[in-house]
Amino acid sequence: MIISTNFLLNKSHNLLRVLANSISTTSRCLKADDRKQLIASTPRKDQGTEGEKTIEIDQLIQKNKIDIFPDENTPNAIFYDMPFKELPIVNIRVSKNNTILSLTNSKGVIQMIRSCGVEGFKNTRKGTNIAAQATAITFCGKVIDRGIKAARIVVRGLGPGRMSAIKGLQMGGLNIVSITDTTRVSWSGPRPRKQRKL
Repeated sequence: MIISTNFLLNKSHNLLRVLANSISTTSRCLKADDRKQLIASTPRKDQGTEGEKTIEIDQLIQKNKIDIFPDENTPNAIFYDMPFKELPIVNIRVSKNNTILSLTNSKGVIQMIRSCGVEGFKNTRKGTNIAAQATAITFCGKVIDRGIKAARIVVRGLGPGRMSAIKGLQMGGLNIVSITDTTRVSWSGPRPRKQRKL
């Protein structure tokens, strides 16, 4: 009688251990599967508009075989029935938090300003490349309504809206004659912050 009781106890103990292991492993597997699904469902890091990362300028130059760099004759060169020096300028001011577009005449007098905030994007969405592209498209529509077909572009600053704003102007139907980057470069720079103590 004693042997059979011990035998039954051992048998039931082993059965309980097997059940406990199977329950814990299935919960572990479920957790791992849930995590994999969560990772798969999250959107990838925003890469910007298509082609922003890969622009092969050398192939473009060789394919078109045109003189793309300015020289002493450029200011008097005719683009879209206008001398280069009289073309209006679209200034794109890009920051981490916003993108501001302004239209000036050839002398620098501001005629129109538009930003992502004015367009209706709020808070962190103002700094996205989608906001910059949407703002550029509506800005371009207003510029074309003024009778301007072609313009020079001056980009300043670093942020996600740099290429997207140019692409938006192009999608809106504005003929881009030249793109100039006037981003300021600090050669010495400020003193770096002290290292964080963890």
